[in-house]
Amino acid sequence: MSNVNICDINDEVRESIKKFKFRKAESSAALILKVDRESQTICIDELIEDTTLDDLQEVLPGHQPRYLIYTCKMEHSDGRTSYPMCFIYVTPRDCQTELQIMYAGSKIALQKEVNLSHVYEVRELDELTDEWLLEKLKK
Repeated sequence: MSNVNICDINDEVRESIKKFKFRKAESSAALILKVDRESQTICIDELIEDTTLDDLQEVLPGHQPRYLIYTCKMEHSDGRTSYPMCFIYVTPRDCQTELQIMYAGSKIALQKEVNLSHVYEVRELDELTDEWLLEKLKK
């Protein structure tokens, strides 16, 4: 197998991740990151405020991987409300092998940069639902 290129994370992306992690909004939101094949860097695809994972299914491409940093409102049985933040790697089964390798090779570096304890991977967009995530977060 050829060398796996790990894409660079530029300062703009680092700054956006930091801002996103420390935002004060009380709504679900997603920072969507993608790999720029030409420059071999991770860049921002979109920042979507006040969204659900179900809504994101409509936004995310069906044949290309994406990294999501997602925060959602979670009501606990004891009445508390929290806003857990997750790193979700979306990698559709039918995307190009070269693209899958680029994303997979960069995932760990980005995961370290994001530094979140809730890390998940999804192979099909229709698996990406709020119900799925809340189930994962309860474990």
